[in-house]
Amino acid sequence: MSLQDYTVSRSSNAARIAAVVAALVLIALIAAPWWAGRAEMRLMGELFLYLALASLWNLMAGYAGLVSVGQQAYVGFGGYMLFALTMFAGLHPIAAIAAAGLLGALASIPVAVLIFRLRGAYFAIGTWVIAEVFRLGFAQVSALGGGSGSSLPVAVVKSLASKRAMREALSYWLALGAAVVVVTAVYLFLRSRKGLALTAIRDNELAAGSLGIDIWRTKFTVYVVTSALTAMIGALIFLQKLRISPDAAFSVNDWTAFVIFIVVIGGIGTIEGPIIGTLVFFALRETLADLGTTYLIVLGVVAIVMMLKAPKGIWGVIRSRYDLQLFPLGYRVIAPKPDNGA
Repeated sequence: MSLQDYTVSRSSNAARIAAVVAALVLIALIAAPWWAGRAEMRLMGELFLYLALASLWNLMAGYAGLVSVGQQAYVGFGGYMLFALTMFAGLHPIAAIAAAGLLGALASIPVAVLIFRLRGAYFAIGTWVIAEVFRLGFAQVSALGGGSGSSLPVAVVKSLASKRAMREALSYWLALGAAVVVVTAVYLFLRSRKGLALTAIRDNELAAGSLGIDIWRTKFTVYVVTSALTAMIGALIFLQKLRISPDAAFSVNDWTAFVIFIVVIGGIGTIEGPIIGTLVFFALRETLADLGTTYLIVLGVVAIVMMLKAPKGIWGVIRSRYDLQLFPLGYRVIAPKPDNGA
């Protein structure tokens, strides 16, 4: 048996089967307005948006090492930009969502320059402080309701579609599209040369720097891109809610703590992890939501047990046991099958 008998591939049978199943599931989800009820569509739309937020946070923390507890800054920023651009600039809501992403990227540049001077726990605290600055700043804008918040005008809502059923379907499709775009973008980015550099930084930052990788620029790019996409997701969230306030828009509990829980439970540093974590989080939420504050205690206990018993998350356990990779990023060396007739 020689080296020529071995093959190198990025794909696998599990990945190909997963791609077919994902395509079938996606077709069924696209058709949801014709088979799902209003409550189910709203729940699935929320699930898709949390999946997008979790995937973006996982890209930052799991690959770039940027453990932020202040991404609610861009969720709230995107939501407020949606309201401001539709109410005062007269933009169509969908155009306002795209503009919110661009403005989020611009806003993140000076923030990154500032907080990238911090390391470790100081970086995490710095991101939270920035989010509080955003919250206090928007609370002073009386045109957007100040501290009490504002509702999206009826004319803006109806500009999406004249009929309520069509508006709900469009909001659902936008949420589904956001999740698909984010997961696909993260996957393609990690398969690119910049993604390879990012993985090298995650594995060993010192070694990556010695190989000529510009660590600061790579992390800066990831932070700006994830902030822009997070702002767009924030705009979508509050397009569904139709009302915004500083406390709701910049809630560390809703837009950061739950997202971190999702990533930790599913498996940080993997694409599959946020998907599994989102499903587990929503299953727990729908099952235990009637328990009040006990529900939050259960979430905390689950997170602690998972970090102690399975620090790599649910997908980490599955991958190590069965050698599965549904989103193949690296190359695999495949040994030839033994020739029984030899």
